[in-house]
Amino acid sequence: MPRKKLPSAKERIGPVMAGLAALYPDAACALVHSNPLQLLVATILSAQCTDKRVNLVTPSLFARYPTAQDFAAAKIPELEGLIKTTGFFRNKAKNIKAACAAIVERFHGEVPRTLDDLVTLPGVGRKTANVVLGNAFNTPGITVDTHVGRLSRRLGFTKNTDPVKIERDLMALIPKESWTAVSHELILHGRAICFARKPLCDKCALNPHCPKVGVKVAKPQAASATGIAAARQRMGKSS
Repeated sequence: MPRKKLPSAKERIGPVMAGLAALYPDAACALVHSNPLQLLVATILSAQCTDKRVNLVTPSLFARYPTAQDFAAAKIPELEGLIKTTGFFRNKAKNIKAACAAIVERFHGEVPRTLDDLVTLPGVGRKTANVVLGNAFNTPGITVDTHVGRLSRRLGFTKNTDPVKIERDLMALIPKESWTAVSHELILHGRAICFARKPLCDKCALNPHCPKVGVKVAKPQAASATGIAAARQRMGKSS
């Protein structure tokens, strides 16, 4: 039976936001930090790496380099050694050092507070800039990572694959004051339910509002006696 046509994205964004807020009331940045510089560095390290791994690396890193001046003066081999387990450590070390040098030279040692200034730093794109703005400076920003991009397409909120275009599509739908929170909630939902390969649609609270764009739904098959017996066993029932 064909799925009933859902309301428009503008009509569905409210219920989706309410559902996400109910599911993840404590959603927040998972990168442990105590100031904007630490968050900037941690976000650079998080590329192609888990937040958990980054949080294991940063305590000793921040103790060794407490200021932008310290990172700017760091010796690359030493910096690489401290962040090696985050992957792509050579490029990350180069970007962290260069970004901090730019912060010292152009921003008096303080992480800039605007997106336009942040994206001028080496290794800092809109995604990293929005993480810093939203979580260090309380300036709303939408962070488009792989989870946010995937869920936004499945929910029918964008048809784009380019992160900047996805960000703009979401900005047009979501109230500005909710940009940061919704980013965190979508990321958590992508990690918990809406997986890339096999999303748990039957367990998803957003299911009534989701058109599942691009989700491959398996065709129903006739239940075999073996399959029924196995299902009963899994549920702890006797046949």
